[in-house]
Amino acid sequence: MIKEIVGIQWGDEGKGRASHYESKTASVVVRATGGNNAGHTVVANGKKYAMHLLPSAIIRDEVKSVIGPGVVIDPDVLISEIKTMQEAGIKINPQKLFISGKAHIIMPHHKRLDALYEEMKSSKIGTTGRGIGPCYAEKCDRTNLRMYDLISGNLTAQKIKESIKKANMLLENEQFDENEIYNLCMKWKEELGKYICDIQPILMEAHRNGKNIVIEGAQALYLDIDHGDYPFVTSSNPNASGTASGAGIGPTLIDEVIGIIKAYCSRVGEGPFPTEQNNEVGDEIRELGHEYGTTTGRPRRCGWLDLVMVKEAAFVNGLTSLCVNHMDTIGKLKEIKVCTAYKYNGQEIDYVPMNREECEPVYKTFEGGWDVTNIKKYNDLPTAAKKYIEFIEDYTGVKVKYIGVGADEERTIIKGE
Repeated sequence: MIKEIVGIQWGDEGKGRASHYESKTASVVVRATGGNNAGHTVVANGKKYAMHLLPSAIIRDEVKSVIGPGVVIDPDVLISEIKTMQEAGIKINPQKLFISGKAHIIMPHHKRLDALYEEMKSSKIGTTGRGIGPCYAEKCDRTNLRMYDLISGNLTAQKIKESIKKANMLLENEQFDENEIYNLCMKWKEELGKYICDIQPILMEAHRNGKNIVIEGAQALYLDIDHGDYPFVTSSNPNASGTASGAGIGPTLIDEVIGIIKAYCSRVGEGPFPTEQNNEVGDEIRELGHEYGTTTGRPRRCGWLDLVMVKEAAFVNGLTSLCVNHMDTIGKLKEIKVCTAYKYNGQEIDYVPMNREECEPVYKTFEGGWDVTNIKKYNDLPTAAKKYIEFIEDYTGVKVKYIGVGADEERTIIKGE
């Protein structure tokens, strides 16, 4: 069985937590899109692990962890992350970690260009500055280096020259040297070369033998370059189709697409956020939910759950089920609101328009004040919490499969059991 985990808000929904939970019965877990602008936090066995490029299943010895061709890799970050995990007692070796040779490399000049492009914009995007966008752009220009180049023996001065040419033209006071970049690549080869391979045989063999595969998405639908709040988006396609493509697995082979949401909304960076609570309510949600970026540490903007965007995301992603995280967090508020429509151009609509900045949310109010501390079964949830979950199901037309009621993956309620 192949299961795909995707975010359907603005990221930070708990995809790593869900992916790691699903990996308990998996043979292979594939991180498929994005770069180290994404961050997954997993709490398992009382320990907290923060990952940026490694799949969340890396902490399981029996699972093969794959970084797919749709990911853009900063080798220095990956090397550091591997060492950090090893120091924490996690085994990482070439029999456990596999890096696609097709994955593209974030080069030093990409980070510098990222900062330059952001400086040039009159309206800031809020990029993390990690070189993700320029790397994807150079990938499309067909001049970028891939992980395979590190081990192929064909990494020539001409390839490196083409890669840094644009940066050296734009950065008048800062020039990148071909020899220095080549030496840096050789350092990366020494550290990461043993993990770089063709991942397709691994995935095909697992599928052929009936093994479980989990595809781990990054970011979320409303950060998608095509379907998100452009231009306040990422540089790839973190929807279900793009994530499957980034893993190298065809859409008809996917058995489940699990959409991950929080019981409220949060967002990092700029962009429209109709249900944002830039007030004491938003501050309370942020503190209760510990809403600070795994990668950047930036405080996240917080607000009420927007079911209009969830319903549209269910269609775009072809969701088979939902996972609702932070039910413990939202339950601590006495009164909870949920957006069920927008007032837009004098009308009430139930879809996401292109110009979301002009939307005014229409809310339905729910009773909060529930405690889920020791609850392990759905039927034991407080009535108010069950009403909240069942309204999400009725409105979106998608059944809730998992309910997150705590940071540790064991604090997951399976609805229906």
